[in-house]
Amino acid sequence: MPVPSTSDLPPVTSDLEIKSILLLDDDTELADALKELLESRNFVVTTANDGVAGLREVMDVDFDVIVCDMLMPGMPGDMFYLAAKTVKPQLADRFLFITGHRGNPKVDDFLQSIDALVIFKPVMIDDLARMISLILQQTARK
Repeated sequence: MPVPSTSDLPPVTSDLEIKSILLLDDDTELADALKELLESRNFVVTTANDGVAGLREVMDVDFDVIVCDMLMPGMPGDMFYLAAKTVKPQLADRFLFITGHRGNPKVDDFLQSIDALVIFKPVMIDDLARMISLILQQTARK
């Protein structure tokens, strides 16, 4: 049986590429659970428990998606977004915010001001996966 040459193989598509996610949440139990679930769907997930740690990660890696809690100690999600956007503007469209503070005027105003994608806690993994796919599709078109 002849061995196919590399020119006979189909091209590698972006659907097969492993995507990297930065997950910021100060609730370590939630972050660990979401990380495990996302990794079971073939994502590479890095976690950070606040915006300062997240910013350190962003300086090293251009993540495909950033899942960011809104209210965290030290540097909350809105400040993290603005800092990340300043140092790496290409990441601004890769954010998905999660929050348990629906109806909080500060949170709502910020999310509306940047036309952000948001999921409210409790986070359902299928909803999270759909939103991540949406971000990946949108950024692939750019």
